[in-house]
Amino acid sequence: MTIHEQTLDFLRKQYLEDERPWVVAYSGGKDSTLVLQLVFELLLELGENARKPVYVLSSDTQVEAPNVASYVKKALSDIQRAAQLRHLKLYTELVEPELDEVFWSKMIGKGYPPPNRWFRWCTSSMKIKPSRRAVERITQKHGSVILMLGSRMDESSQRAKSIQSFSNNERGLNKHHEIPNALVCKPIVDWTTDEVWEYLYSNPPAWGGNHDELIRLYRQASGGECPIVLDLNTPSCGGSRFGCWTCTVVKQDKSMEGFIATGEQHMAPLNHYREALMRYRDEPGMRSQIRRDGSMGNGPFNPEGRKRLLRELLATEQESGLRLISDEQLATIQAIWHDEFDYTGETARLIAAEFGREVAMSTIKSEKHDAALLLEQAAMEQGINPEILKSVLQTVRYRAPKIDAWGAKPQLDRELEQLITKAAKQAEQATP
Repeated sequence: MTIHEQTLDFLRKQYLEDERPWVVAYSGGKDSTLVLQLVFELLLELGENARKPVYVLSSDTQVEAPNVASYVKKALSDIQRAAQLRHLKLYTELVEPELDEVFWSKMIGKGYPPPNRWFRWCTSSMKIKPSRRAVERITQKHGSVILMLGSRMDESSQRAKSIQSFSNNERGLNKHHEIPNALVCKPIVDWTTDEVWEYLYSNPPAWGGNHDELIRLYRQASGGECPIVLDLNTPSCGGSRFGCWTCTVVKQDKSMEGFIATGEQHMAPLNHYREALMRYRDEPGMRSQIRRDGSMGNGPFNPEGRKRLLRELLATEQESGLRLISDEQLATIQAIWHDEFDYTGETARLIAAEFGREVAMSTIKSEKHDAALLLEQAAMEQGINPEILKSVLQTVRYRAPKIDAWGAKPQLDRELEQLITKAAKQAEQATP
């Protein structure tokens, strides 16, 4: 029995075992494409017996590499159309961050410094929150779900260690450690990279067409993919990967350089802007020397720094011919600036007008400074991932009333240690 036949048999048994719907995490890369293709094949094979729904989730951070973002959107459209024609209970969804979570709202609006290896605030804002909202919505509707992930042992030694750290039940599934009522399935965990490519080369998509565009993107980028991220244990999208063109976690964006070297010259200005962000993070005069909590030290980008970032972004947009920031995001930036320093409420609009971007700035209301926002801002100032800080506070709140019970203090210590270890792993897994 081939590995393809073994995997399809495994999937068949899993699908028929219970009524839990499946959620396939699809990034457009080779591994998630293989998982989706196998699931689609299974649904076609089962026919009328394919009774429970399958949801295909893909994430658009709004700063994806433009050619990859275009490919993923077209693929999702083709997949949904094919599913409807074949009367399959398969539904696609492209999840996006909310306006106050997007990269430009955080960095240009609020002044957050560009992410680095040790502090990837972008992951929680642009990937974890949108994806988890979608999964939790499906879970609330159906009671429980099974997440189908394209994780493989062969990807890297670090990924193998991460996979091995989770214990599976008798069905080969493990509980998601952060999303309630969600089980995780990794159907291609034992596939090698060669086996993945061999199958995709030899078998066109079950939804029609071919894998030519996917193969072309990989040949251009000479690398991997940026996965759907549901928690902080997922490695960073560093090195050669399909991911955000603004990524400053890595010193060199190999996939972007690969795209440019193989004909995507219009993406060169994007790479120049990304490199500028890395310089501006530590450039004198760009950041406030007072943090939001009043302490001395590198704080957010100051007003002049934020204006400079916006002007250079819009200049990059003109040079590349690509729409890099939406009208709604520009309006959100203006609302944030109005709250913080721009009492005229006109600065971002006037800067946008310099580049032919007339925007109705009054369409976005100023955000409320509630407790959650203040907590996030405080975390950012101290270089702490807000998701980790939130988890620590929730753990302490839960354990505090029971702290006098026998064994409660050691239990609290263990849980806090696990959270800190998770944060450390996140930093270690980011490609330097």
